[in-house]
Amino acid sequence: MVEADPSPQRFRELMLNEEPGFEDVLACVFGIQEHEVRTFLTLQEHPGSTVAELADQLERDRSNVNRSLSTLREKDLAERERRLLEGGGHVYQYSATPFPEARDLMHDTLDEWTAYVHERIDEFGEDDI
Repeated sequence: MVEADPSPQRFRELMLNEEPGFEDVLACVFGIQEHEVRTFLTLQEHPGSTVAELADQLERDRSNVNRSLSTLREKDLAERERRLLEGGGHVYQYSATPFPEARDLMHDTLDEWTAYVHERIDEFGEDDI
């Protein structure tokens, strides 16, 4: 299971937002940056993209896109597939986790984090106050 990584500031902002968007919740639950959310959304629109194609679409440097993709893959929000080229060699193509699965993953990750916080609360005693 992917670990939730909401920063206290992000969590507070999310809780104060009357209608947080998918992007806000995604960033908070997984502790990812705005550019990683943009990469995820771009992959939703363009599955099977290469790093070069994503760099063009996002108007970002390829090395930065690679880092975003690594983070998304660590969080199970993207996957990569190796495609052999006709002239030899290969290229990696990336696809985002489909929205229904991403929503389920967000639920599971947040539930896991909430259970952890509840355990921590239960461990607190009078001496901790």
